[in-house]
Amino acid sequence: MRSTPVMMAVLALLSLAGGWRIGRAQILGPTETRPPTPPIDWRDLQHGSVIPDEEYVDQPYLVRCDDGAWLCTLTTSRGGEGATSSHVLATRSLDQGKTWSPPVALEPETPPESAYSTLLKTPTGRIYVFYNFNADNIREIPGPGGKPVKRVDCLGQFVFRYSDDHGKSWSARRYEMPMRETRIDRENVTQGRVRIFWHVGRPLVHRGAVFVPFSKMVGISNLSRSEVFFLRSDNLLSEPDPGKIHWTTLPDGEDGLQAPRGIIAEEPSLAALSDGTLFCVYRTQAGRPAHAYSRDDGRTWTTPAFLTYSPGGREVKHTRAANFVWQPAPGKYLYWFHNHEIPDFTGQRNPAWIAAGREIETPAGRRLAWSQPEILLYAAEASTRMSYPDLLVEGGRYFVTETQKTIARVHEIPAAFFEQLWAQAENRQVASKGRLFDLRGSACAAGATAPLPVRFDLDAAPPFGGLTIEAWVKLTDLAGGQIWLDSRDAAGAGLSLGLTDRGTVQLALRGTFGGPGRENAVLAETAWDCDPGLLRAGEWHHVVVIVDGGARIVAFVIDGQLCDGGTARPFGWVRVPRDLRVIPTTKTLRLAPSLHGEFGIVRLYGRRLHVSEAVGNWRAPRDATAVPSRPAGK
Repeated sequence: MRSTPVMMAVLALLSLAGGWRIGRAQILGPTETRPPTPPIDWRDLQHGSVIPDEEYVDQPYLVRCDDGAWLCTLTTSRGGEGATSSHVLATRSLDQGKTWSPPVALEPETPPESAYSTLLKTPTGRIYVFYNFNADNIREIPGPGGKPVKRVDCLGQFVFRYSDDHGKSWSARRYEMPMRETRIDRENVTQGRVRIFWHVGRPLVHRGAVFVPFSKMVGISNLSRSEVFFLRSDNLLSEPDPGKIHWTTLPDGEDGLQAPRGIIAEEPSLAALSDGTLFCVYRTQAGRPAHAYSRDDGRTWTTPAFLTYSPGGREVKHTRAANFVWQPAPGKYLYWFHNHEIPDFTGQRNPAWIAAGREIETPAGRRLAWSQPEILLYAAEASTRMSYPDLLVEGGRYFVTETQKTIARVHEIPAAFFEQLWAQAENRQVASKGRLFDLRGSACAAGATAPLPVRFDLDAAPPFGGLTIEAWVKLTDLAGGQIWLDSRDAAGAGLSLGLTDRGTVQLALRGTFGGPGRENAVLAETAWDCDPGLLRAGEWHHVVVIVDGGARIVAFVIDGQLCDGGTARPFGWVRVPRDLRVIPTTKTLRLAPSLHGEFGIVRLYGRRLHVSEAVGNWRAPRDATAVPSRPAGK
């Protein structure tokens, strides 16, 4: 029956009494229909659910408790990172991160400081939380030039508490995890009297033992030398008395894992391969993440090297920020990073990129190979800096947390997104969704034209909002000034694709704000080209340029590889100005107006392709009459 005033009043009282969230739009009669929910771009940070904190918030990490609740611990304070009010909080959610219980403080807000916690749930349901604790309430240590450093949240004892009631309460006592003294301790600014360290990477359970990664430093400053270590317990999972838990500091010897270049090796993240090999990745200050493998349970490691997409392949670019590896299912890995090489803390942490990993056999044993990456999360403001993420998988659904240091959120990621990434290496399908045309042969010869929509709206609702141009092309030379595709009008508004003087293909966009009465006002333009050295005369190349209207990113995928800047520049992608919202067209695309060579296939999509789709288009079987042979070496 239809709702009545009496029914509305009853429901309103129930809502007040029982905490129900019922509004008029939720009460529907038999002939009423709920208006469709407008689509959103789930990658946009603003659509996540906020996790409670005070002012500063860091490391919002999750476990799923045996009672079905989510438990999150985080570091917070009322005075920013490293403040004397730094302390660890715990909070629970019963609705997958939409709402949270009042936080429980594991340590007081007043000194001594506690910070940088991670969680581990054991098979018995007991939950451990590991964190830094300034046990001796040290108020300063020596700093550069003899000037005292007042920040003291990264020193003291490595400790844990535990909960046997799903995170509702915690052990009254904290327990120290003693770390063995090594060379870097004796060389620190206190000559070993104080342990200077911090903890970021999630614990790993491997072969019945628990590994807790951390970083030791010689001081507390951005230029303090650091090394990677691990605490291993062989009985934490089976010993009910926390005072009897054993801890061993790894690797063996005097030194931890170091940077292949530079002095910074910190924030390690661990994963275990199916043959028992341990994989560790960590940040450096070289614009590259470092990695190493251990085949003896962490006692010794391969010589650290910069991470590559495949053994002996292209190096991964990453700024000085957290980069984490996760294993949500056997044989399936995910890698969070930022895909550029600006080496210091000023480097952008927005967007966050994700790559899928798979195990491969090598002469040295199993290793990980990584897919071409995709944008996982982004914020509209380029200055937003997201980091310290976590991943939780529940019932086939994927949830990622992140923090911008003043706000932390949890985001649901569609399972299909990750599945597409894991399948990237085998994808050989041409994407069809949103395809406006697929031309080959004489249809894309010099002088041909193709119809276009009246405009490309970068602000259109997902999955549309953006565009993608794809071409199989064979050049006779790399002379600059060649125009491949052109839709520009007399005022230059529209899009064009052509060759630059440095032998790269460039997309140029010029458009309007698009608001009422502003349709014809050209306000903004942008241009971006692929990495140099990728195009060669006399060979077929697969060129895809993706204009991502949500993240406002232009990126090129050349012969199945996402451009990352190579040796020429730190980024392989660029931001589209936010005031460039509409790309008008003349309704006609001119093909090969001054191309030195030939097109085999030209496709246009009225949406952004996923990088995985672009790779699939490259791998897909082709019409031999259009593209006679695969590019050399592919």
